[in-house]
Amino acid sequence: MSGQTYTARFREAVGLVAVLFAALSLAGCGVNNIPTYEEQAKASWSEVLNQYQRRSDLIPNLVETVKGFAEQERKVLTEVVEARAKATQAQVKLPPDILSNPEAFEQFQQAQSQLAGALGRLLVVVERYPDIKSNQNFLTLQAQLEGTENRISIARRDYIQSVKIYNTELRTIPGRWWRALLYPDQEPMETFTVAEDKTKTPQVKF
Repeated sequence: MSGQTYTARFREAVGLVAVLFAALSLAGCGVNNIPTYEEQAKASWSEVLNQYQRRSDLIPNLVETVKGFAEQERKVLTEVVEARAKATQAQVKLPPDILSNPEAFEQFQQAQSQLAGALGRLLVVVERYPDIKSNQNFLTLQAQLEGTENRISIARRDYIQSVKIYNTELRTIPGRWWRALLYPDQEPMETFTVAEDKTKTPQVKF
């Protein structure tokens, strides 16, 4: 091996080591934090949507069960059906930038809040009908609904925490520097502003 070839290979090896060292240094400085936290927040948001959809899927059977025993409560039943339709439409038509779009995020929140309120009124009405409360199908649906509300609460909490971490990274050093240098299009994400107890369906004791 000639001295020239040896020198060239040596320089290549040194260059490779330098590149690896630089990459490790950047990773240690948090250059990947923004995309990592963004993906975590998006995953948490997907779970929020999943649990809201689970609640929506329970409503038709719940409404039909109550209707079978209390057809006269048509107003409350109609409110639930209409609120579900609005919430479903809002979820289907979510814009791609929902997490950084304050107006769209607020509209989504309102639709889900209205559905929760309508469900709460329905369950209060049920208190007047012992036959409904003792119906096995209703009891099963009611238990599933309560379980779903608990999952919604947990999913919202996890999303709020993920967004807090992501937004903090965008606004603090060194995250601010990396955003300006590498991720200029990244925007803070919206989070839930309505207290959970304002949107959670009241528990009904049997």
